[in-house]
Amino acid sequence: MIKRLTVFGATGDLTARYLLPALAALQAAGHLTEQVQLTCASREDWDSEQYRAWMAARLDRHSGSTPADAKKAIVASARYLRADVTAPADVAAAIAGDGPVAVYLALPPALFPRVVTALHEAGLPAGSRIVLEKPFGENLADAQELNRLLADLVPEQAVFRVDHFLAMTTVQNVLGSRLANRVLEPIWNSTHIAEVEIVWEETLALEGRAGYYDHVGALKDMVQNHLLQLLCLVAMEPPITLGERDLRDRKVDVLRSVRLLTEHDVVNRTRRARYLPGRIGDHDVRGYVDEEGVRPRRRTETFAEVELELDSWRWAGTTFRLRSGKALKANRMEVAVRFRPVPHLPFGHTGEALPNVLRFQLEPEGLTLDLTGIGAHAHELVPLSLTARMDPPGLPAYGRLLLDVLTGDPALSIRGDEAEEAWRVLEPVLSAWQRDLVPLEEYPAGSDGPPPRERYRDLQRQRETLLHGQETLLDDI
Repeated sequence: MIKRLTVFGATGDLTARYLLPALAALQAAGHLTEQVQLTCASREDWDSEQYRAWMAARLDRHSGSTPADAKKAIVASARYLRADVTAPADVAAAIAGDGPVAVYLALPPALFPRVVTALHEAGLPAGSRIVLEKPFGENLADAQELNRLLADLVPEQAVFRVDHFLAMTTVQNVLGSRLANRVLEPIWNSTHIAEVEIVWEETLALEGRAGYYDHVGALKDMVQNHLLQLLCLVAMEPPITLGERDLRDRKVDVLRSVRLLTEHDVVNRTRRARYLPGRIGDHDVRGYVDEEGVRPRRRTETFAEVELELDSWRWAGTTFRLRSGKALKANRMEVAVRFRPVPHLPFGHTGEALPNVLRFQLEPEGLTLDLTGIGAHAHELVPLSLTARMDPPGLPAYGRLLLDVLTGDPALSIRGDEAEEAWRVLEPVLSAWQRDLVPLEEYPAGSDGPPPRERYRDLQRQRETLLHGQETLLDDI
């Protein structure tokens, strides 16, 4: 296990909300048998004592259930350096010490190339590892250039492109349910599955994250990484093992099988929208363009939907719908596997035989199977639901990821070719959206999102008819 961890961007929201609580959870669970030397670097003009006070306050806020002695141990292990993380001299001071170091870039992705270059000039000790948060570049060309810089710095197995979704218990249960149950794998194909819906919809609005979010939007923030990773786990062929080579090879196979969208496909199979002022629960929410730090001219979307198909024997004919949105009426985070309806009902009945749906709820974690059965009266069809209770995870997702980094297990990180393939899948969408081939719709905060596509087209036709009528009236005048 690596005994030194350096965090760049150590005063940011990611560090406060996730990395520090994850370290405290590892400490409490006994995974840090020897004290990890924690170096925290950022722009604030603080000393170590001031930073430790900041740490303690953030741990109390975001890690309240963790034992106090574990939190105190993590706070005591930290030292702070004021640093420009793109300057080789400052970077060299932050990684100085005996033995290899794990360097966590808790930074805006736009800084990654400059920081990786600075690390190269500073000289990483042999055996060191580097950790990057998504998105990995801004497009395919950026991802390729970043991979080139990383390859000059450390071996591929020392690069951890982390996606905390992969460490969530329910996400791993997608594979567990498929591969450990004989009843599922024989029907896990397009013959029986009509559609897979991968959804991350939340009531949370921008919440002060304009500095990051307004540069990426829903497509890059969620669909390009998190939701495509879930697609890989749902659609991959059974790997020989869950080791890093076998698991990641099968995920790349899925991404390579995604049929590239044409311009016509993008227009008809993708949607984007942003939220207007509205009300969520008991509080009013201002529109996205009115949020502090947002530049409306960027036309950043807060809702994105993409329909994909896979060119493979297993999945030809199944639709994979990926959708993410902010400031919506309710939280819905799940993978919904929708089976095809039965071909024939052999008895007279009342009620409707709904297609079976297997739902992997992501947050809160859960598993539900929607079935149809006979109700209190003969021949009366009623919906049935089988729900599994799931024990809470032993570690938070970031705790599992940090443990993998420190122990050197890259199975749940994104390999370089996988990161590039994910961008390849969405490059046609990005290109078409940048050229406004797909309209930027709008929806009130607190609603279900933009209207269904059929309703949206009706509204568009009504609008065009109205505009045409106004033009005719003006011509008559």
